[in-house]
Amino acid sequence: MERSGNKKKSKRQRNNNPQPFLSDDHDSVVSSKKRSRVPKNHQEDQKLISSVITSKILKQALIQQKEIQDEDDDLHRRDSGLNLCFPDELGSKLRADEEDRHDVDDVDDFDGFDETQSQFGNHEEEIDEEDEKLLEAFLSKDAGPQRTLADLIFERLKEKDATFSSAPPLPKLDSSIIDLYKGVGEYLAKYTAGKMPKAFKHIPSTQLWEEVLYLTEPEKWSPNAMYQATRIFSSNLTVKKAERFYKFVLLPRVREDIRKNKRLHFALYQSLKKSMYKPAAFNKGILFPLCESGTCSLREAVIIGSIIQKVSIPMLHSSVALLKLAEMDYCGTTSYFIKLLLDKKYGLPYRVVDALVAHFMKFLDDSRTMPVIWHQSLLAFVQRYKNELRKEDKVNLGQLLQKQKHYLVTPEINRELSDSRNRGEKLEDLAMLLADSHPGFLIGKTAQGIAGQKEILKKETRLAKH
Repeated sequence: MERSGNKKKSKRQRNNNPQPFLSDDHDSVVSSKKRSRVPKNHQEDQKLISSVITSKILKQALIQQKEIQDEDDDLHRRDSGLNLCFPDELGSKLRADEEDRHDVDDVDDFDGFDETQSQFGNHEEEIDEEDEKLLEAFLSKDAGPQRTLADLIFERLKEKDATFSSAPPLPKLDSSIIDLYKGVGEYLAKYTAGKMPKAFKHIPSTQLWEEVLYLTEPEKWSPNAMYQATRIFSSNLTVKKAERFYKFVLLPRVREDIRKNKRLHFALYQSLKKSMYKPAAFNKGILFPLCESGTCSLREAVIIGSIIQKVSIPMLHSSVALLKLAEMDYCGTTSYFIKLLLDKKYGLPYRVVDALVAHFMKFLDDSRTMPVIWHQSLLAFVQRYKNELRKEDKVNLGQLLQKQKHYLVTPEINRELSDSRNRGEKLEDLAMLLADSHPGFLIGKTAQGIAGQKEILKKETRLAKH
């Protein structure tokens, strides 16, 4: 009777168990006899069913994954077509697709910029009218207007067909695509916040992306739409393509806004910051074309230069920028960008240092009065890299300072050059040089005094480099 009672009790405990499927740790406390029992029929069926369901789930998952891959491959093949003629079903897919595979940064999560921040300015205190007039003497008088994407597309169409005279010119694309992206352009002209059209976010993946982008008329986009477009293109285009977007779309819009309003819209300023996502594209698409245009005003240099000042730039890209700026034809505001990059205090290769010396020496026989920013950029260069200059470089710079003078800056440059060692010299050589020019520098002739002064020189060298 006891055994029968125990059996009923254990059966009742099993039925009342709220968690019938427990871990192995729970099973370990069950008696060895219970573990050795043969499983009942319904338990065998349950295990069999679970195995079958698992197999079916894995099979369906593989089938769905293959379908998705086939759709992506088919979409890629369609995009690579030269005529870019999308079928109607694909056009509707672009508009209705809720999953954007190109969007690394969630551009749809955008509430717009506060109107109290709608203008970026407050640089009037940095822009002196006399300096601005002085810099105008270095601007190119024969420079043409800033080229835009529309100019680029029109030139391309003229090359293919000399009799082409469409106004405005339209690329040879499918009519449904033209209508689709013209509608996108009308939406972007009024855009303030919210989701971006899926068709627009698809542009970076198309082969003829410039022609398609041209259909949206970027010159009419709202500032917020330009910011969103920069986020999309800087994330999804290659460096070369992003460079072209910056050069022919973003830069002309920024310069036009500064020219009209004497300041830059806050959304456009944020667009410039976002373009630094690809530093090489920023240099080749924004900085270099701006300086090569020969028409960069001081106001443009101050506003765009503040981006360089605030954003961290890798040393390699800064070195390339300094080398290119030093070798190109001089525009007065070029000195402003050179100074900003020098103030980042990178360790520059000797090739860049030598190029900067050659840059300043070009003005040895220049009869024009150099602007203050030119003298300031030379001072920044000497302060950072005086110990990396060769002896002959310092002699040449000394001759330059006799012809190009500023009553406040030039004495500082001379002092920096005189109190520095030459490239390749050791700290001991500098100590003996300073001992000759500054009596009492070595605190007597004791080895302890010399060692102490060497430590001071090392600290000064580290500070100069950083």
